[in-house]
Amino acid sequence: MSNDNPQHAWGIFWMVLTGILFVGVTALVKYLGPRIPAPEAAFLRYAIGLVFLIPMLPSMLKIRLEGRDWAVFAGRGAVHTVAVGLWFFAMARIPIADVTAMNYLSPIYVTLGAALFFGEKLALRRILALAAALIGALIILRPGFREIGPGHIAMLFTAVFFGASYLLAKQASDRCSAAVVVVMLSLTVTIGLAPLAALNWVTPTWKEVAILSAVAVLATGGHYTMTLAFRAAPLTVTQPVTFLQLVWAVTLGALVFHEGVDIYVVLGGTVIVAAVSFISWREAVLKRKALTPVVTATKV
Repeated sequence: MSNDNPQHAWGIFWMVLTGILFVGVTALVKYLGPRIPAPEAAFLRYAIGLVFLIPMLPSMLKIRLEGRDWAVFAGRGAVHTVAVGLWFFAMARIPIADVTAMNYLSPIYVTLGAALFFGEKLALRRILALAAALIGALIILRPGFREIGPGHIAMLFTAVFFGASYLLAKQASDRCSAAVVVVMLSLTVTIGLAPLAALNWVTPTWKEVAILSAVAVLATGGHYTMTLAFRAAPLTVTQPVTFLQLVWAVTLGALVFHEGVDIYVVLGGTVIVAAVSFISWREAVLKRKALTPVVTATKV
């Protein structure tokens, strides 16, 4: 048995816990419902989340960023703002399983974006994997066989904008520390969402504030446990584990929200996760600098 196996087991454990935390996020947002407009709900989630960054602010004030860094952070904040707003919109309108499965498309868009904008080469195997993932999306949506509502359209664009945010984060992380990248994202998204939330502000109840506070706690915890998973095991080990998130989402939707089980959503999500996992595996085999993110890296 390899000496790495115990560490890999910890990586799998942390990624399983990450999936549970993010499913908790989706469940709470689903429970919140559409009464609070999506931009406002997203704004409150990020504004509350700023509390976790207070200990980091003294050191952040000493950092001097160059103009290029500000441009990258502003661009990422803009696309992530749109992504988060669309995600909250979709979450209140379509089943949890649909949102979870369609969010798996983000790493696919990252791979396409890397080829288009960063000159990454797309070998035939990667092209076939991308095609398989898009087929998975078609299996989920089944245009012509089911009604495709605004929530599904929103999720298609959500995955695109989350993918763009990840690519910009990769650029930023080459020049700045992880702490700076995290803090700047939280600040720029909160600022970006503020005017959108103010346009149609609905005063939240204390219960709704409590729910969004819990969302912020679970999302922060999920990103932290995901970091622990990355440290313990390679992406080729942790990526397939993200499929469990779809299993839990389907179970939660059926048992708690009475959404029923759509076998096509499960099948399509499985195809997409398999394609993303294959791309991650190929990057590891070729010993290249990995660009494909783990599915949970593109989350609120």
